[in-house]
Amino acid sequence: MARRGAGGPHGEDFSFVSPLVKAVLFLFNALFWVMSMVMVAVGVYARLLKHAEAALACLAVDPAVLLLVVGVLTFLITFCGCVGSLRENICLLQTFSICLTIVFLLQLVAGVLGFVFSDKARGKVSEIINGAIVHYRDDLDLQNLIDFGQKEFSCCGGVSYKDWSQNMYFNCTATNPSRERCSVPFSCCLQDTHEAVINTMCGQGMQARSYLEASAFIYTNGCIDKLVNWIHSNLFLLGGIALGLAVPQLVGILLAQILINQIRDQIKLQLYNQQHRADPWY
Repeated sequence: MARRGAGGPHGEDFSFVSPLVKAVLFLFNALFWVMSMVMVAVGVYARLLKHAEAALACLAVDPAVLLLVVGVLTFLITFCGCVGSLRENICLLQTFSICLTIVFLLQLVAGVLGFVFSDKARGKVSEIINGAIVHYRDDLDLQNLIDFGQKEFSCCGGVSYKDWSQNMYFNCTATNPSRERCSVPFSCCLQDTHEAVINTMCGQGMQARSYLEASAFIYTNGCIDKLVNWIHSNLFLLGGIALGLAVPQLVGILLAQILINQIRDQIKLQLYNQQHRADPWY
């Protein structure tokens, strides 16, 4: 009886695992792994710079916390993908693939629910903005974020400029001892491109004025309506961003599944070779 070639149907040096798939998946994860470490570092640094009392008071609306959470989750997921692809570990690759699938599905569900239940989504956005207004002076990062939003969208407050009365410093009640009583932040003021120096007191006493009087100095429309209008006007842009987020996730899932199947085939080949290596007729 003729003997088969050494190593059975494949040579001893043959491998089902593609070096290209392995390298692409590793580099893909390594890139996001580094980005996640930068996000965590920035988030931790931002949190350490804040006073403990202020940080705890506005924990739910703190951009640094959001950065930390996203950074830690990304770090853990990409760690599984990096090490799993490098060590050809099926368990880590499956964990990476499952986590990425869950993240993708959660984003998809959130997008669909936000579109279907737009009124409830609007109410939630209003709740978040009002919470941010309350803690405006407690967190410098949050303050800069609100100022940027009000300048960018040419708006003031959630529904109107009078929403700033929810903040203890801008509250318009007679018992408020603050020097900013009945005022609004400078980011609500109409922007004058010819001004060399920004007048940070331009919103002084604006809440005490009527809409018509105040509109000569500040933006009186709320940011919620402006944000909704911007979303409706930029659906293609938002769709492109959503696609840009979804494609890397789907590519990561696909590469992980391909590599898992290749590793399983390689394990089967190794077991086959081990079983027949001692066979003189093999």
